[in-house]
Amino acid sequence: MPKLEVKGLNINFGGIRALNGVSFVVEDNQLFGLIGPNGAGKTTILNIINGVYHPSSGNIFLDDKDLVGFKPYQIAKIGVGRTFQNIELFKNITVIDNLMLGRHRFIKSGILSGSLYLGNCLNEEMVNRDRIEEIIEFLEIEAYRKKIVRMLPYGIQKRVELGRALSMDPKILLLDEPCSGMNTEETEDMARFILDIKEEMGISIMMIEHNMEVVMDIADRICVINFGTKIAEGSPKEIQSDPKVIKAYLGED
Repeated sequence: MPKLEVKGLNINFGGIRALNGVSFVVEDNQLFGLIGPNGAGKTTILNIINGVYHPSSGNIFLDDKDLVGFKPYQIAKIGVGRTFQNIELFKNITVIDNLMLGRHRFIKSGILSGSLYLGNCLNEEMVNRDRIEEIIEFLEIEAYRKKIVRMLPYGIQKRVELGRALSMDPKILLLDEPCSGMNTEETEDMARFILDIKEEMGISIMMIEHNMEVVMDIADRICVINFGTKIAEGSPKEIQSDPKVIKAYLGED
């Protein structure tokens, strides 16, 4: 059964058609790559999936539930986790506190019980903190757990943002250029963590990435977008040899 199904997605900004009938399927426990030249519409697709934009037409199904019309916080509760092209962390609080924010959908206590640790609030806090510690260990950021985020190296901040998305225990993870701005060692580490998320946690992943070496190495299937239109889809080997893809990237006649 498909984990995520995008059907006939269209969106206009003013008189510009940004997406034109885009359709694809992300299977359960699949690492799905979404690639294309700058301005092709890739991030727009992610923004529609998690409710930032509403499409002019089309449907988005997560486990047969249509996400179109829901707000971002509702889609997060349904099970869509996301990282961003530009890091969107709370820079003046600690790593642990940033990750705890990702657990918001599991917190049932009200303001009063939460502030006074009444009722089940203490047990709830302990359960959520235990989950956060598991993610910290998984991403190998134990040394930074109590550090203020703005003081951390860029590559570690990207890892923390991945951790915050994971702390939601999502059904599917949307990654917007997780390796952008990283050096070779950081990129290799991030690629390893992404693979481990799929293989050890069983989470479906949809990833936008401009580093073609990373995409071709770890993606199970790849969709290529150009000028808002899907021009190819297939295995990494098929995409590498597709004439339409080569033309889109190299500008060949």
